[in-house]
Amino acid sequence: MIRTEGFSKTFGGNKKQPAIHAVQDLDLDIQQGEVFGFLGPNGAGKTTTVRMLCALIGPTSGRAWVNNYEVGRQNQQIRASVGILTEQPGMYDRLSAEKNLAIYAKLYGVTDVSGQVEKYLRMLGLWERRKDPAGSFSKGMKQKLAIARAILHEPATLFLDEPTAGLDPEAAKLVRDFIEDLKTEGRTILLCTHNLDEADRLCDKIGVFKQRLIKVDTPNRMRTAVFGRIIEFRLKKADPTLLDFAKRFPFVKTAEVKGGALLLGLDQPDDMNPVIVKALVEAGVEVQFVTEVRHSLEEVYFSLINNGVAA
Repeated sequence: MIRTEGFSKTFGGNKKQPAIHAVQDLDLDIQQGEVFGFLGPNGAGKTTTVRMLCALIGPTSGRAWVNNYEVGRQNQQIRASVGILTEQPGMYDRLSAEKNLAIYAKLYGVTDVSGQVEKYLRMLGLWERRKDPAGSFSKGMKQKLAIARAILHEPATLFLDEPTAGLDPEAAKLVRDFIEDLKTEGRTILLCTHNLDEADRLCDKIGVFKQRLIKVDTPNRMRTAVFGRIIEFRLKKADPTLLDFAKRFPFVKTAEVKGGALLLGLDQPDDMNPVIVKALVEAGVEVQFVTEVRHSLEEVYFSLINNGVAA
C-alpha cells in the first residue's frame, strides 16, 4: 500500500536558485494489489514523487507510508520492500545478464539466487541471452532486464517508470502481460507512463498530476466525470430537427446531431435508451443501432491537464 498526506518537494529557494515546487500537497491512497497509473507531462513531478516514495530523496514536507513503513523514519525497510524501474536501466554493460541479476539478488538478500535469476530471465524472454554482456542488448532487452532486476526479490510494491518505453509491439505486450500477472499476485504497482492506452488497459485507478494532483478515479468513472455519458443513436437519416425532438425529454442533458447520428447526454442510459428508441420509432425515424460513445483516456487527460483544476 501507498499513502501520502501533504507530500511535497521543493528544490532551491535560496539566493543561487529560486524555489521550484516539484510536488505540492500530494494526498494519495493506493490500496494493496492496485495498479495505479500516475499520469502527467514531462516535468510534472512524477519521477520526483517516485524517488521520495522509494526513500531515495527526502520530502520537504508532509508524510508518506509505503508497505506500512514511514518515509523518513523507516527508509531502510522501504528500500528493501520495493522494486523500482527507472527511466534509465543502468546495468553493468560488461557483465552478462545473468551476473547482473545475481549481483542485485545478493544485495537484496535473495536466498535462491540462481533460481530467481532463471525464473525472471525466462519470464521476460531473456534466458537464451543470459550469458551475453548487457551492453550488447538492444534498448528493449535492457528494459526487460531492468524489470527483472526490479522484481527479483519479489517486493510487495513496484514502481515502474515507463516500463514499455522503447520496446517493439511484441516486447511491449510481453511486459504488459507480465504486469497483469504481477497484479494477480496481489502486488501494488505504481505505473508512470505516457502511453495512455496502456494505462487504460492496466490500471485500476489513475491519477492525473501536474505538480498537484488534479483528479484520481477509475478510467471509466473519470470519463463520465469529465464528459458525462454520451449515447449515439445511429439513424438512417438524421437532421437538425431532431434537436427539437430531444428537448421533449427532461432527462436529456445535451443533444447534438452529427454525422448521421443523434448524440444525447444521459445520466441513466440503461433506463432511458428504450424510451428514446420507442419515441424515435413512433416519430417515423429509422434507428440502425444504439451505442455509448467511449471517449479515449487521451481526451480525458488533455481536458484535465488543460483545465488544471484539482478535484
